[in-house]
Amino acid sequence: MNVAFAQKSIETVDIQTSAVCDMCKETIEKQLAFTKGVTAAELDVQTAIVTVSYKTNRTTIEDIRLSINEVGYDADDSKAAEEAYEDLHHCCKKDVH
Repeated sequence: MNVAFAQKSIETVDIQTSAVCDMCKETIEKQLAFTKGVTAAELDVQTAIVTVSYKTNRTTIEDIRLSINEVGYDADDSKAAEEAYEDLHHCCKKDVH
């Protein structure tokens, strides 16, 4: 009996966010930890770039960006969900800095 397994490819992508502080880092990394298909996420607060490893058969870069948008942050050219952005702590809002 031959059993074929789907190829599980893990890729890594860098996404520019609108994060500005350690609270932003915690929020984004926590969100991505619960995002389907994401295996690791690390945000560099200095550059606001989050490096994400993900399973290509479980999610897409677009879905990862949307997940970041859902908690109030821009992700590359994908804009933050307005209501989520308004709910961010004042120090996390890019317009304040």
